[in-house]
Amino acid sequence: MLPLMQPVPLADVPPGLVPRIIAAAGAGFPSPAQDWACDSINLIDLLRLDRAASFVFRIDGSSMRDAGIQDNDVVVVDRDTRPSDGHIVIAIVDGGFVCRQLVFREGVPHLEARNATMSYPVTIADEAVDVWGVVRSGVRDYRR
Repeated sequence: MLPLMQPVPLADVPPGLVPRIIAAAGAGFPSPAQDWACDSINLIDLLRLDRAASFVFRIDGSSMRDAGIQDNDVVVVDRDTRPSDGHIVIAIVDGGFVCRQLVFREGVPHLEARNATMSYPVTIADEAVDVWGVVRSGVRDYRR
């Protein structure tokens, strides 16, 4: 299992990790393309994990629930993407990693949680805050 809220470099991922696809699973109307099937998928290529600037984090907490990021999800973070308004980011606040949405209000960058049922302090992303990387994709274990 990945450590909680710690970056894990992916540049040295072992080759040959190619899970097999059994079949397409419809989530709506049947697709005419369902007869076309690829027999394997490479998660390294799909999630672009072979880049030196890509890292993964396991999310701890529910502060980003309304943005679709749940407790215990795994997110892929790019360090070489310039963060902009609306991006979900990983930042270092008070010495720890947090996942927040970067929002500019009157030209001032803020880090905001996305959980309407909870109250979280809004953090101004000033020189005391390091926006570490931009969240690009996520993976969820639906068995929980």
